[in-house]
Amino acid sequence: MKDVLIQLFERDLKKLISELEAYKDEKNIWEVSGIITNSAGTLALHLVGNLNHFIGAVMGNTGYIRNREAEFSLRNIPRAQLIVQVLETIEVINETMSGFGENNFSSNYPLEVFGKPMTYEYFMMHLQGHLNYHLGQVNYHRRLLDN
Repeated sequence: MKDVLIQLFERDLKKLISELEAYKDEKNIWEVSGIITNSAGTLALHLVGNLNHFIGAVMGNTGYIRNREAEFSLRNIPRAQLIVQVLETIEVINETMSGFGENNFSSNYPLEVFGKPMTYEYFMMHLQGHLNYHLGQVNYHRRLLDN
């Protein structure tokens, strides 16, 4: 389980980097328009915060302190800085997951994020799906607003 999760998180976070790099005009990473209210930059910050909190801090005791409000309010962070944050998140996930016992995936995750107990396995699958949901939004954002 953990090897698969490491591979999937790394693959999809690297895809997030390639999406950020694919913007022709860096300022468009922060563009919003009409009902598209979350920019690609906002989504990248949200994913970095989400994964560093739920995997890094909760599972790996990294000491990361999440500021979810800032994930949605910060603007115009340079592309290179966003990419560094995504690369650092990959490292945190790799280190945390590598040190996590395979048998622990069937035990309960320490937080009741959805108001009820869930296993690590369930929540890691949720986090992977959450990453892909927003990765798809970034892809569409780029193709719609980076003309």
